[in-house]
Amino acid sequence: MVLEIVLLAMVAAFLGLRLYSVLGRRAEQEEEPAVQRFESDEPPAIRPAAAPAPAQPVRPAELEGVMPAVERALREIAAADSKFNVAQFLDGARGAYRMILEAFWTGDRETLRELCDDDVYAGFSTAIDAREAAGETMDNTLIRIEEVRIHSASLDGRTARIALLFVADIAAVTRDRDGNVIAGSLDDAIESRDVWTFSRNVTARDPAWLLDETDEG
Repeated sequence: MVLEIVLLAMVAAFLGLRLYSVLGRRAEQEEEPAVQRFESDEPPAIRPAAAPAPAQPVRPAELEGVMPAVERALREIAAADSKFNVAQFLDGARGAYRMILEAFWTGDRETLRELCDDDVYAGFSTAIDAREAAGETMDNTLIRIEEVRIHSASLDGRTARIALLFVADIAAVTRDRDGNVIAGSLDDAIESRDVWTFSRNVTARDPAWLLDETDEG
């Protein structure tokens, strides 16, 4: 009887060892990660992070349509004159255009002297002299300025020059010494296209720009 019990115990122990060895290997196999299809056994390559896109410089609306060479010249002017601002310059040029035209029409030499360089002032003054000698007057009206566009720009040493195209509607009338209309009409405005060039010494303390050339657009 005792012998049978011992034999049964030995058989049970033997079966237990066999079961453990089988289950143990299966558990170890299940813990290993399965290799997926199309997955390489090699370690994944380390890819460098994409470099951030460089920030694009803000381009003022006033420079839309301006040629690259002109834009470079404007930036050179701004670098030489920290107070230069394209938008402010264009606003000031609009005002100067109106003031100079009205001063010429009315014969206001003092205003022309302040806003023009010597050569341009001399040309306006000569025309006013001839008009006054003939007894004629100009009864002109600037109806509106349709457009002001940068035409060209340059920085030559300390002298900055910017040419602007002005497109404006003007009602022009010339009267004789008796007040009779001898040219033009106040009822019909005409389109005027002028290219005016303003200049300034960028190192001068005076921030004013002077009209130094006029031409037809």
